[in-house]
Amino acid sequence: MIRKILVTGGAGFIGVNLAEKLLSHSDNLVTIYDNLSRKGVRNNLEWILSQRHKNLEFVKGDVRDYKKLKETARGCGEIYHLAAQVAVTKSVKDPVWDFRINAEGTLYLLEAARKVTPEAVFIFASTNKVYGELLHLKLREGKTRYILAEKKKGISEAENLDFHAPYGVSKGVADQYVRDYYRIYGLKTVVFRQSCIYGEHQYGNEDQGWVAHFIIKSMLGRKINIYGDGKQIRDLLEVSDLVRAYAAAVRKIERAKGEIYNIGGGEENAFSLLELIGFLEDVLDIKIKHDFHEWRPGDQKVFISDNTKLNRELDWHPAVSKEKGIKNLIAWTRDNIDVIKRVNKG
Repeated sequence: MIRKILVTGGAGFIGVNLAEKLLSHSDNLVTIYDNLSRKGVRNNLEWILSQRHKNLEFVKGDVRDYKKLKETARGCGEIYHLAAQVAVTKSVKDPVWDFRINAEGTLYLLEAARKVTPEAVFIFASTNKVYGELLHLKLREGKTRYILAEKKKGISEAENLDFHAPYGVSKGVADQYVRDYYRIYGLKTVVFRQSCIYGEHQYGNEDQGWVAHFIIKSMLGRKINIYGDGKQIRDLLEVSDLVRAYAAAVRKIERAKGEIYNIGGGEENAFSLLELIGFLEDVLDIKIKHDFHEWRPGDQKVFISDNTKLNRELDWHPAVSKEKGIKNLIAWTRDNIDVIKRVNKG
């Protein structure tokens, strides 16, 4: 039986990895919906089209186009909403634009699903930024990283929401709309509050995708700008592990519907910015140029996802270590360096 699946932002880094996995099942008809506005996504689209999947459709569209969303979502059994404005700095420069994409666009897609395919599973990619700057956390300062003095497993879903910066606000609004559409309208929605996701097909830059950005800058011999002191720490999750979590939520939707899950690599897969630079210097056998700038608004000194709820309810655990995942991304970057140079001119 054919399953029709919609992936908004499907030409993006996470989207193209998700779409490729979904397309490995011949009974899935996958529609990638993307406005192709982000650097690198045209390359991702060209790549996945070159795989010549017979069960792939591309629709060029914007999440602010309610009519087109309804047309595209009709009959879908699964909807993965990944399309977003993802840069904190850009949200500060133009908060109205940021709101329209992240909050209004999400509401349009929820309404489209409610009107034309109310039985669909609706997976939403939220962010750890909905928890704000987390200034109340007790931290210790080490030589290369900040360390949680309490909550050793990290930040759980019980943490209070505290939207900070327009990006955090717009994603937080969308996050809560998605949850409420389960409570009010019965849509089968699941929210994933994602920590730092990285992997193949990621064309990172200063605004988003810092792991890929550091790798690209290092391999091109360019200086890395660090905002803050570089001791801020994040748990890293390789994209294939995120895709497995999405699949687990769909498979166990009767348990997962209406739920919110924090997801990241956990403490064992955490790196500070300084530590990642050190790791890359060892692996690439180079000295990486970097300098320091003022902190960015709302930047968390520590975010490590407590995956306990996800482990317990969906039987999911990260499978790819940070060392293996980063080495894999280095290899992909090396294999695609000519394309990456064109995307990262200047």
